[in-house]
Amino acid sequence: MPSAAAPRRPVGASAESTPVRGVPPKPGLTELQGPLTALESAPLALVIDLVRSGRARTRPELVTATGLSRKIITQRVEQAIDAGLLAEDGLAPSSGGRQPRLLRFRADAGHVYAALLGASEMTVAVADLDGRLIEDVHEDWSVEDGPDETMEHVRRHFDHLAQKTRLGRPWAIGIGVPGPVDFSTGRLVAPPIMPGWDGFSVRSWLRDHYDAPVWVDNDVNLMALGEWTRGSAPDGRDMLFMKVGTGVGAGLVVRGRLLRGQRGAAGDIGHTHITDDPAKVCRCGKTGCLEAVASGWALLIEATERAAESPAFSAAIRRRGHLTLADVGAAVVAADDLARELVGRAARTIATVAANLVNFCNPGALVLGGGVLRTGGYFLDVFREVILRRVTDLAGQGLEVRAASMDHMEGVTGAALLAVEHLFNPATLPRWVEDGSPLGHAADLQRLSNAFS
Repeated sequence: MPSAAAPRRPVGASAESTPVRGVPPKPGLTELQGPLTALESAPLALVIDLVRSGRARTRPELVTATGLSRKIITQRVEQAIDAGLLAEDGLAPSSGGRQPRLLRFRADAGHVYAALLGASEMTVAVADLDGRLIEDVHEDWSVEDGPDETMEHVRRHFDHLAQKTRLGRPWAIGIGVPGPVDFSTGRLVAPPIMPGWDGFSVRSWLRDHYDAPVWVDNDVNLMALGEWTRGSAPDGRDMLFMKVGTGVGAGLVVRGRLLRGQRGAAGDIGHTHITDDPAKVCRCGKTGCLEAVASGWALLIEATERAAESPAFSAAIRRRGHLTLADVGAAVVAADDLARELVGRAARTIATVAANLVNFCNPGALVLGGGVLRTGGYFLDVFREVILRRVTDLAGQGLEVRAASMDHMEGVTGAALLAVEHLFNPATLPRWVEDGSPLGHAADLQRLSNAFS
């Protein structure tokens, strides 16, 4: 992910790379030198990464940023232009001599597919190589329908979007799921709200259908990534993202890097133990979890049991036969007393746990997302008040507590960014950059990315 940090030298990068003697150049690439080995491709990958991230925009800036000679930079820039990954785009201001040419990354050189699965909905998209959505589709869908049926539905959406945009053969695929994911394998591990998915590899399923590398992550991690990168205030501060909907989860971005933990389980705060009440049995099988007390799932159970106390809930049940979280949100907005009692209590409970997290990791911003935002500003107001009252003085200094800003699109945006950032990872980019695209390199890129994630 682009950040203000100094550029990292890719693995195996050398200050000066020499051509491979006696090997004819590949068709379609510059003939300044022969084909590059993976080691020699590293400076080319570094040049592209610097331009793509905005850390260098001209050849002189690339010389300064990399320490490479002007000759090598000229060669690598020409190769990147020939490969279709960089383009010249006007002139930069002069610093005393001739005006240097501006360079830009060609985000339209390829595309990725992205999908975000929630407990009861999915969003599927095609995005460019900056992770910006080109076309997307949203649909209500229950993951309880099972992995094969769900993944077939995702594939049908990918195919539809490919026909609509004329963008087939994705360079990579990123996908988020509402459960614990072993990031190294893309395999779900005992997901409480996804019956039938335990041990299912989303990556393997997609790799059987697409010749593209696939990266799979927890949905809240991708929401955090999308909001940190493309939200309304991308100021680079560490960010704790909390999703409150059917379940409760968190994602943490520190210095521009998403923290997943050893196996990808970081942020699963919905199963924090908060009570010894034996009646509070969680869907994970344990007792006293935060989700069993304050999630949308738990809230719906109590709202249904007490529906007679609420005109809004009673009317919804008469109309549909059962309550939904949308009914609860609408009742809160309409100032229904029972709805506000239940949601306010959930907000205080979740905020108490969140305040402990803020004290522990000291983010600059705490962002609230998920279906709870459909309660208007009520949940957020209660949540913010408790957070600011309970955090330590130092952790609370300058802390911003706000709602997510991308109208529920941060997750699928994060999925696209996940795919893009792994394609352009310093470990993987040198392996395909000479060819101008990663098509045909899926297995190798997947292996390399996993090794350096």
